[in-house]
This record gives sequence, structure tokens and C-alpha cells, in this order.
Amino acid sequence: MPTPQDLMPLAEAMTAWRRDIHRHPELGFEETRTAALVAETLRSWGIETVEGIARTGVVGTLRGARPGNRAIALRADMDALAMTEATGAPYASAIPGRMHACGHDGHTAMLLGAAAWLAQNRERFGGTVHLVFQPAEESLGGARVMVEEGLFDRFPADAVYGMHNLPGLALGTVAAPKGPVLASSDTWEVAFRGAGVHGARPHLGRDATLAAAHFVVALQMIAAREIDPLQAAVVSVGHIAAGDAAAPNVIPAEVFLRGTARAFLPEVRDHIEARIADIAHGVAATCRVDAAPRYHRRISPTVNRPEQAAIAHRAAIAALGADHALDDHPPLTPGEDFSEMLARRPGAYVWLGTGDPAHPEGVHHNPHFDFNDAALPHGAAFWCALVETELG
Repeated sequence: MPTPQDLMPLAEAMTAWRRDIHRHPELGFEETRTAALVAETLRSWGIETVEGIARTGVVGTLRGARPGNRAIALRADMDALAMTEATGAPYASAIPGRMHACGHDGHTAMLLGAAAWLAQNRERFGGTVHLVFQPAEESLGGARVMVEEGLFDRFPADAVYGMHNLPGLALGTVAAPKGPVLASSDTWEVAFRGAGVHGARPHLGRDATLAAAHFVVALQMIAAREIDPLQAAVVSVGHIAAGDAAAPNVIPAEVFLRGTARAFLPEVRDHIEARIADIAHGVAATCRVDAAPRYHRRISPTVNRPEQAAIAHRAAIAALGADHALDDHPPLTPGEDFSEMLARRPGAYVWLGTGDPAHPEGVHHNPHFDFNDAALPHGAAFWCALVETELG
């Protein structure tokens, strides 16, 4: 099985790709420069390449020289975030208000490195590998769009795998949990409508602000008192809008709230959705106002199939050693639209440890975040070992 040492001849190239992408970050569905770099690089190794899936997505198809009819898909995301970088790195973002703050630049570079090694070692596997470079992972549903545009019809796969960097996990360690990995990511909103009135004469109106205040407090009982303590749920308020700062003596007629909800199990997600509406209507009735709740299901939970998680774990042992391969990791509450691919095909999503961040605040979605280039050969080696484990 290939190891990080086998991928070291590609480390310099992977670092150059990663830093070039980092310096030129692009938001979801706008990754034209990144996609062009990916497509040109894949074609330079003789890999069949298709562009324009989900606007800026790219898929490379590589066939092994050994007999085999199975096919797998490996996915890397390409998009950046709408943030201003504060790393001070010489390759820092050249575009104000845009930066790679989640490591997708590293994901793209590692899959390109794996593609290069596999293209040069086709005799080590049979069947087909689809290299999926996905746009718009950050909240815009790029995976869903790729699937809706026929990703698995055009590029049939028996299994699909994803990988994400994880600062704080030991460098070069791969964790492949069986079961839940990441939570669903949904948004909700509630508008409370009453009758606005002079703040000195509240008895003449119907106070939507009071209803909103009761709602925010009552909302906390969903996770605290209605969900099994052994299960996880998050319901948070992230936005409240009401009245005018220039008119503090006016009780507004309407208060608008928005928030997020997270869960790992479908039944918990269903319960959260139903109870937000129940609480909103109940509080509204008590306060003699109207409530208009809405719940938006955005990203489903990311849940690994045990069989594919076990395969990924075996590949990690083969490539990185038993002391750098974990078959478990606590679920995390961020969301990931790779779940859209897992809903269509068996698969697994693994964590790649990148060690302690260089900056104390250098975690995901932080202006000080930077992907650790030392992890590039480890991630690429894992991809190559996974292909041999599945198709060798």
C-alpha cells in the first residue's frame, strides 16, 4: 500500500497547488479559476475530465489496468468563505473578503496528488475511480446540485468517500467513525405580529416583543428537556429584529427571529421542527399575538455506513499505520452537504488530522486558519490506499 513517503515526490507540487488556490479563493458556484486548474492538471496526466457539473464542478475518471468492474468516487470540495484573512502568510488571499478558512484548498490539492499517483500506478488497481471536485459546499448545496444533475448516473459508483481536515487531531491520523459524523444543518424563522403602541401605554396594544422574549426562553426546553440526554440536539437563536433604535418609546408591531437547528437522528430533527412551531403558536396565543413559524431543511446528517467506514479504517492502517488510524470519533455539530451523496450511495466521511494549528485561533471558519501543508502527503496516501483497498 502507498504511504506518505511514497507520495513525498508530489509534496512540492501539492503544496504549490494548495497555496495557489489559497491565494485565489472563490466562493460557491464561482470557482472558475480553481476548476480550470483542476481540469487542466487532470488532463495533463491523461485522465478523462468533465467540467461544468453544478456549474463549476469537475469530475475526472481514472480506470485501472487490472481486471475489475467496480467503481468508487472520491470527493473534494473547492469553495472558499466570505471572510477576510488575517494569517499574514506570503500566499494569503489576494481577494479582500474572501479566504480559504476551512481547508478546501488542501482537500483539492490532496485529491490532485492522489490522482497523479494513481495515474502513474494504474497496474495496482482494477475498476474505476471517479475524482469528484465539488463546488459550493459552504451552505449553497453544491453536492445536491451535482446529484440532481446526474452525478451518479453519469459516473456510476458503488461507494463514495469524502475527507475533511481536522485541526487538533494528530498530524497524519485518519478517523473513520461508524455512524453519525456531522449533524443536520437547518434554519428556522418566526415572525410574531401584534399591535404596536406607545411604550407608555402598553395596555392598548398587543406586545410581539414580549411573545418573542418568552419564545426564546421556552425554545431552550427542546434540547434540555425533550431530547434524550444521550442524543445531541442544538437549537439556537442567531438573529432578532424589531422596532427602531431611534424610537425606544414605541412597542413594535412585529418581531422577527431566525436561528439554526442541529441533530444527528431523523426523529430528533423531526421533533425539533414540530416543537419550534408548537412553542411559537403557544406563546403567541398566550400573548394575544400571531405567529408565523417556518422551518427550512438544508443539510441532512452525515452518517457513515459501517461497511465503508471499516474499509476506510483498513486503508488508513495500511497507509498510515495502526497508531494513526481510528475507527471512531465523537460526532460534531457542524453540517456537511456530503450527506447528499451518502443519501444516494453507500460511503464514509473521514477526518484527517492536521495537528495543532499554527495560531491559537486557527480553527475552521476563523480568519487565522491555514491548512497545514505537512498533512498533504498523508491525505493523498490515504486516498491511494483506499483505492487499492476497494479496487486492488
